[in-house]
Amino acid sequence: MISRQFESTVRQKLLQNPAVVLLGPRQVGKTTLARALAKDWPGGAVYLDLERPADRLRLDDADSYLRAQQGKLVVLDEIHRAPGVFEILRGIIDDNRQAGIRSGQFLLLGSAALDLMRQSSETLAGRVAYIDMAPLNTGEAAAAGIDDNNLWLRGGFPDSLLAANDTQSLDWRRDFIRSYLERDVPMFAPRLPAETIGRLWTMLAHNQGCVLNQARIASALGVANPTIDRYIGLLVDLQLVRRLRPWGGNLGKRLVKSPKVYVRDSGILHGLLELETLNDLLGHPVCGLSYEGHCIDNLIQAAGNRRVPFFYRTQVGAEIDLVLEQGGKPEIAIEIKRAMAPSPERGFAVACDDLQIEQRYVVYPGTERFPLRHGAQAIGLGDLVALLSQ
Repeated sequence: MISRQFESTVRQKLLQNPAVVLLGPRQVGKTTLARALAKDWPGGAVYLDLERPADRLRLDDADSYLRAQQGKLVVLDEIHRAPGVFEILRGIIDDNRQAGIRSGQFLLLGSAALDLMRQSSETLAGRVAYIDMAPLNTGEAAAAGIDDNNLWLRGGFPDSLLAANDTQSLDWRRDFIRSYLERDVPMFAPRLPAETIGRLWTMLAHNQGCVLNQARIASALGVANPTIDRYIGLLVDLQLVRRLRPWGGNLGKRLVKSPKVYVRDSGILHGLLELETLNDLLGHPVCGLSYEGHCIDNLIQAAGNRRVPFFYRTQVGAEIDLVLEQGGKPEIAIEIKRAMAPSPERGFAVACDDLQIEQRYVVYPGTERFPLRHGAQAIGLGDLVALLSQ
């Protein structure tokens, strides 16, 4: 099993909070991580998979059952299957607080971020911490001896990344995409047509990293513009798509105001586009933007919650692929180049000057660090991830 950096984060949050919600797409490794935690948790643990009828039956009288597990860590997997449990958890947590028990009681796993956060925030406000669990990142893959090109091609879902060959990996991703459309979309959004969501998902893959033109997509799919916003919102909620917002400060310049959209996991992107091998990918028009999305997702994950990600683009072409802002001030500018001899464009320098950013990096597939023009520095993805994680 590949060691996940999230394990220590979850342990720490459980020691500080009575309940932790672990959010992430299906098959990302939430259950594996939870079982590893439960295996050696002090006082023991109980694991319930709420997709199993037998485990759901245990919660017919949830209050009595959960109170009987006093002193144990209770793991509730696929918690969206039992939304009524949140109110019961609140009462148990509050009673335990009165008894001096303030941490490590419940670990809740789920796939739909907004729905779960809404339900839990309404009833568990001040009692719960949230952790977003992404697919395997470049640091975790490198620690397991996995080349970044392999991670980029296959994506970070463990079953895809560790498949015996590229064909089996692509087959797994095809099945993953199909299961989301046939099972999860109807479950989380029963009124939305799964077939249309699938067509939209593929269209977004073909337009990876482009500024979103909702009107054009709506016209192609034959639906209203607000409907496209709702469909994309579902894919964002399921953590399958990222909407990267434009920087919107007041500089007296005409700025692009629409978000960029990325399929978050590069392997799922390549599955939607039927790209099986690295050669297939390198010869496809999406190659550069696919690498950009792969880097951006890793860098945002490494930057953590303290830094807010944006992109920056003016109507006259000054552009930064990724801006990291902290305390309301843009601090780090990142350009991404799929080239061994990267060179930042003049527009990158102009944009950095607009925002008064001194830390300027150009991420490229190599490993050496060296200075570039316009005050930028070439750096490998792994090195910048390590730098941002410190």
